[in-house]
Amino acid sequence: MTAVHLVAIAALLQYFVFSYIVGWARGKYGVAAPAVSGHPVFERHYRVQMNTLEMLVMLLPALWLAGQFWSPTAAVVGGLVYLVGRGVYALSYVRNPASRTAGFALSIGPTLTLLIGAVVGMLRA
Repeated sequence: MTAVHLVAIAALLQYFVFSYIVGWARGKYGVAAPAVSGHPVFERHYRVQMNTLEMLVMLLPALWLAGQFWSPTAAVVGGLVYLVGRGVYALSYVRNPASRTAGFALSIGPTLTLLIGAVVGMLRA
């Protein structure tokens, strides 16, 4: 197992934690499944989970391809920045959705960089 694989597992574990928090928030704020609206704080936790799912669809392939065709080190660094960004995004979005920009930028920036790096690496291969 390489560091790239460990970062991918960490991203999946982070998503698992966000999903668990949504379940916890359902109970705390009385939002029964399958509802996805109700208490505003529940909705924020739910949006964090859904936005993270949307990001993972881009991150994981970009991470793996960048690690294989571009640079494993760059892939790991980009993945770690993404993880920190997701944490910042989650904390700030739940507190105040308007404050999510920094965390979002720390997530989308590395993802885009990995995607570009993967494409460049594949073109050079």
